[in-house]
Formats: sequence, C-alpha cells, structure tokens
Amino acid sequence: MMNKPLFGPAGNSDSFTKAYKGSVHAPKWLKELGLDCYEYQCGRGVNIGEDTARSIGAQAAEQGIVMSLHAPYYINLSGDSEERIAKNCEYIVKSARACHWLGGDRIVVHCGGLSGMEREVALEHTLLNLREALKALEAEGLDHVRMCIETMGKINVLGDQQEVCTICRLDDRLLPCIDFGHLNARTQGGMSRPEHFSALLDLLENRLGRERAANFHAHFSKIEYGKGGEVKHLTFDDTEYGPEFTPLAALLAERKLSPRIICESAGTQAEDAVKMKQDYLSFLK
Repeated sequence: MMNKPLFGPAGNSDSFTKAYKGSVHAPKWLKELGLDCYEYQCGRGVNIGEDTARSIGAQAAEQGIVMSLHAPYYINLSGDSEERIAKNCEYIVKSARACHWLGGDRIVVHCGGLSGMEREVALEHTLLNLREALKALEAEGLDHVRMCIETMGKINVLGDQQEVCTICRLDDRLLPCIDFGHLNARTQGGMSRPEHFSALLDLLENRLGRERAANFHAHFSKIEYGKGGEVKHLTFDDTEYGPEFTPLAALLAERKLSPRIICESAGTQAEDAVKMKQDYLSFLK
C-alpha cells in the first residue's frame, strides 16, 4: 500500500507538446519535474495502439511513473438498453486493455446523464452497467484494472459525492475518483473551506472503509462554473474560482492519506501538479 500521495498531470501540458513529439517522452519529463504519476487521456476514444502504449509503459516503469487512463467521455452508465450496456462494456474493456499495455492499474469512468430520468433510476441503471462491466473485465483477464467512478461537475448528471460512494459500494474493486473542481462547481463554491474537504474525507471513510478512503483517485483543478455547474477548466493562476489545494494538502498530511492526484488544469497541468506536490510537502516539515 502506498503511504503518500502521488501527483501528476492528465495528459500533456502545453510546455511539453511544444518541446516533444509523442507521449513516450512524457514519463522522463515528468520524473525530471519531480512528479509521480501520469493519466493518459482517451476521452474521445481509445485510439492508442499496443506498441505505442507498451513503449510509454516501459518508459513509465523505468522512470517510476505510475500510470492510469481516462476512459471515453461517451460512456453512459445510466442507459439500460441491452445495446447500451454492451457498448459500455466494450468501451470499458478496451480502456482497461490499453491501461494494461501502459502498465497502469486504474481507469477513470464518468457517470451518465439523467436524460429526464429520476436520479434513483439512473443510479440503478449505473449499478446494472457496472455489474456487467466487472464481469466483462473478469472474462478478459483485466479485473486487476480498477474502475474509478468520477464525481461530475454539472448538476444535471449523476455523480455527486454521495452517489459516487453508493456506486462504489457495489464492489470493493471500484474506487471513487473525487474531482474536487467538479464538486466545487456543482455546489456553486461548496468545496472551498477546510471543513468541506474534511467532511468529504470523512464520508469516504465512513461509506467505503479506510483502505479505499486512503487510496482514492482524484482530479484537481480550478473550474469556472455557472448555474448549471461546470463551465470550463482554468489554471492555478485564476483568482476568481476555486478550489484551492492548500486546505486539502494539510488534511492529506494530517490524516496520512495517499490518493493519486491528477491535475486537470487547462494547459498547465504538469506545472500545477508540481505546485500541489510542493504544497503537500510543506506540511510534512
């Protein structure tokens, strides 16, 4: 079990893409920055080939960079038709296979939209989809890749912290992906004070147990929001919207938690991940 948080970016910063061609160079670059992990982005589809993925994975293993993968955004776990469930399983298996090639052990999966359904109905459909997805991963020998169910930023989709905890209680192999910026957006700034972070961490432990509460997956960025929730991702230079990382950094150190924290800042995700790690380390002195 890890005994400290890991920090890294979602995909490649603008500064990386200007200097390098190809993500195979990313693990070494991230290691030189002092970072620990890297989330490969497949939000628009799993289009990475096996050879490329294994090359990135080999570099990550050499540099000590822990890998994860973001599954396609178009996965919709709230659909209950046989065709939709089959498609979701296909996308999840394809994501897990690519993650395995990368040497990773976690894929991040979005919850679905409500599409006029009551939240309770969408939740039941989500549980049905995930049961089938877990069976599909087992059948493919990929059940070592854990699904991380993400909290979402828009109010009219499934995925507040309570719903994600309920979903993850379905199976011990499921982990929450707590997106702090999303939660701040959907609550109109309600993830901004130390007590907000503390209550969320308490919720994870009370509902999911110490192991998953200590090793949860996380996304962190500042996010502009409006009445419907999330509008767009920002950088840490923004001073209007939150959340700020410092209150969470203090709690992670105090509680000795070891999540994997992926920065999703807009174009400065690696640089802002470095700032988060430095912030956290300041509480260990």
